[in-house]
Amino acid sequence: MEIIVSTFEGENKKKKWGFIMLPKERLQKIIDLIQIEKKVYVSELSQKFSVTEETIRRDLEKLDKKGIVSRTYGGAVINRNGSEDLPFNTRTSLNIDLKKSIVSKIHHLIKDGDKLMVDPSSTALELVKALYDKQDLTLITNSIKILNEFSDSHFQIISTGGELRKKSLSLVGPAAEATVNRYFADIHVFSCKGISLEHGITESNEPEAELKKCMLKNSKVNLLLVDHTKFNKAAFLKLFDLSDIDVLVTDKKPSAEWIERLKTDHVQLIY
Repeated sequence: MEIIVSTFEGENKKKKWGFIMLPKERLQKIIDLIQIEKKVYVSELSQKFSVTEETIRRDLEKLDKKGIVSRTYGGAVINRNGSEDLPFNTRTSLNIDLKKSIVSKIHHLIKDGDKLMVDPSSTALELVKALYDKQDLTLITNSIKILNEFSDSHFQIISTGGELRKKSLSLVGPAAEATVNRYFADIHVFSCKGISLEHGITESNEPEAELKKCMLKNSKVNLLLVDHTKFNKAAFLKLFDLSDIDVLVTDKKPSAEWIERLKTDHVQLIY
């Protein structure tokens, strides 16, 4: 059965039940699309989502303000300069399916009773959400988001304390480093901004990079979660060499060159 519905843009359009997309859903679809295509056009998005071009322009303006895209004549391109250190709440919107794919592959690596050092990345947050069935886990973290979302959970959570970085909702600095250096964990769970054969594992800001180095030094196993879009990219700061990590988990099979390099560096690859 077909009905006439009034959309949020004030237009009357013929749609079927179950195909009415909310503005928030449309915005997420545009984010997903530009992550893949790197460039989008107003006219094409207007047709794809059955809304006016003016509506799409407003959507792109919102994404421009968040630093995800840069507006161009007739459309927008992905903002490569701003994407390295986007606000946390913006990063959680990016590549959600890829992050969940990564998390689904490593649930079995975390055992009841494990002690984890967890960085403030959005991918690590997705993993913690998936670990709710695990018992007696201890999380040592500098993530404000994890401290907030899991304050009523059965996890034992140890905050690093330290200076707040509002952009990434993380705690950093000497106080945070001193806390991390008091403990020794089973697994260090972290992500990064870029990974390349030449430059290794890289980050976009120094305070978080320094704390991740402390976490790596104080963990038995270093577990890197990184989706395929971060391969062959180098951010501002060198974090570690590839050989410093134990397990690399990604969402799709890397190139033969990457597989051979990880094998040479004795890094377990999961995809």
